[in-house]
Amino acid sequence: MAYSEKVFRRAADELLRRKETAEAEQKFRCSEIYMQYPEVADICRQLEKTSLEYLLIVLKDGADAELKIEELKHRTRILADTKRAKLLDLTGDAEYLNVKYHCPLCEDSGFREGKRCACFEALLKQYSAEETMENCGVKLNSFSDFVAEYYPEEAEDGVSPREKMKKIYNYCRKYAENFSLQSPSLLFIGKTGLGKTFLSSCIAKEIIDKGRSLVFGQLATFIRKVEDEHFGRADGNTLDKLTACDLLILDDLGSEFKTPFTESALYEIINARINLEKPTIISTNLTVSELNKTYNERLISRITGCYVPIMFFGKDIRPQIRKF
Repeated sequence: MAYSEKVFRRAADELLRRKETAEAEQKFRCSEIYMQYPEVADICRQLEKTSLEYLLIVLKDGADAELKIEELKHRTRILADTKRAKLLDLTGDAEYLNVKYHCPLCEDSGFREGKRCACFEALLKQYSAEETMENCGVKLNSFSDFVAEYYPEEAEDGVSPREKMKKIYNYCRKYAENFSLQSPSLLFIGKTGLGKTFLSSCIAKEIIDKGRSLVFGQLATFIRKVEDEHFGRADGNTLDKLTACDLLILDDLGSEFKTPFTESALYEIINARINLEKPTIISTNLTVSELNKTYNERLISRITGCYVPIMFFGKDIRPQIRKF
């Protein structure tokens, strides 16, 4: 997947920040320990001395070099074990004086064995997704902002909108808390003003807080970007970003302008993520009957066959919100 220069620079800066922070914290710990426990400082100095001795022996390469190296290794092991035991006793952490890198595999360099480390790839994917969302006008909310009292308690057709929304809220919260690439795809169905976008944004915020890559925005906006890039009216790789992120949330299915291209692009996005086994959340104001009339059978079969439907009930709660 191609990334913009801005995304690369931001990821590289974050890796550098992590590395400098880890190394600065290690220097502080060393200074603290050496000041309070001079015996530990003495052991560390002896270990540094053995490293220098080893280098001198290798450079001289004398007849008895192999024997001296073995003796030096034995002394180094004793010193290292003594240091670890002392630190464990003093701090509870035998590796207290080691650098605590965010990613021990690459030591926060971003590269391992000549290739980008998984930590670098994760940052690139996360920042690329955030870049895609920048111009989508999406406001993220917290689950703590949910107010069940906005929904009427009186039953409609045997169903209490308030109790139904409490169940949907709990489901969405658990979905966000336990999110993984094995999480199911969801289809939020219901009239406008019932909280579909709100709960989508709550899920989005928690997923981002977990450090997972996410793209969230209006479907019509994304499809327009894909179309402009496809026909050379704009630069970018929106389609790749929509496919690559850990979680894709497409808001307001049915609001996009219908053309053979937009329907084909929508199918490509949905089908690609299904094949990659990546979860997607789609919200729509259309009923199931209206979806069937609006989209072709191939697209509908992918959605209805691979998404968990979540039905939102009640009346537009926005007048209620203005009262509170």
